[in-house]
Amino acid sequence: MKIDLGLTGVGLAEVAARAAALASAGADGVYCAEGPHDVFLPLILAAGGVPELDVMTNAAVALPRNPIHLAHIAHDLHVLSGGRFRLGLAPQVRTHITRRFGIEWSSPVARMRELVGALRAIFDSWQESTPLQFEGEFYRHTLMTPMFNPGPSPVGTPPILLGALGPRMTSMTAEVADGIMVLPFNSRRSLTDLTMASVGHGLARRDPSLRSFEVVCGAIVGVGEDAAAIDRARDGARAMLGFYGSTPAYRPVLEVEGQADLQGELAGLVRQGRWDELGGRIPDDLLDAVAICGTPLECAERLRAKVGDVADRLALFTPVTPTDGVIAQLMSSLRG
Repeated sequence: MKIDLGLTGVGLAEVAARAAALASAGADGVYCAEGPHDVFLPLILAAGGVPELDVMTNAAVALPRNPIHLAHIAHDLHVLSGGRFRLGLAPQVRTHITRRFGIEWSSPVARMRELVGALRAIFDSWQESTPLQFEGEFYRHTLMTPMFNPGPSPVGTPPILLGALGPRMTSMTAEVADGIMVLPFNSRRSLTDLTMASVGHGLARRDPSLRSFEVVCGAIVGVGEDAAAIDRARDGARAMLGFYGSTPAYRPVLEVEGQADLQGELAGLVRQGRWDELGGRIPDDLLDAVAICGTPLECAERLRAKVGDVADRLALFTPVTPTDGVIAQLMSSLRG
């Protein structure tokens, strides 16, 4: 099981040094999530500065972006990284699509399925010199002139992974994409009873000519060397759970943990702008079911127990950034 750590929040001037430090601590790869800055640019700096690291978006918001835009940046990052880039995409939720990006929201499962097909058609036109002829309900690409064609990549085409919530999106992802990014708000029960059950349904319909399907499992981790550091990390994890839990899309995770009513309570706080109060509403039993908190050794043991039999890669989300020494201990403990 390979391990990815986040670059989100690292200033651009520090990205290359931070990526090198994470590689020295034992990380196999680095990822960027959407936030206040561009999701792709830090990965360019990381890939160029630390060529041994895998790099991925975890995840880039897909629906406001055109497949041609995505294909060009993914192609270039894959070449720059020596074939170590993964294009991780997610649909986002209706409110952000319509109010933050200001575009239409409809049929997210069908749109994401078609987006994967459009990307593959574009990659094929560059890699195999085939005419670009993709015509779907939402995307249409029928022109690729030499001026805009980068030509075949020496490292092949990048894998396309989707962040998926809900049985339909998850099943579709397993059917057509190259992998799934399991978002970090998950428990062992939600992983097995919801996510992996839907993955199984999709894999049963998967074209065997596609790449092997990869499971990248996100995990919220609060790790520290001593009791005080662990308490701070638990508070950070609690705040992150409050933020995620306020979103209706995560209600199924709360339901399987017997906390369904909490979603409405958290959403009410968000509507009132009381963001600082979200973490205080997360009970200890839910924190311990969804997040992994403790010493490096304790976190490693709990992570293996939670995802070791389902994940090919593990993406760690650390709301309170641990020291590099603690990260190194966690990496060493995870590797046994």
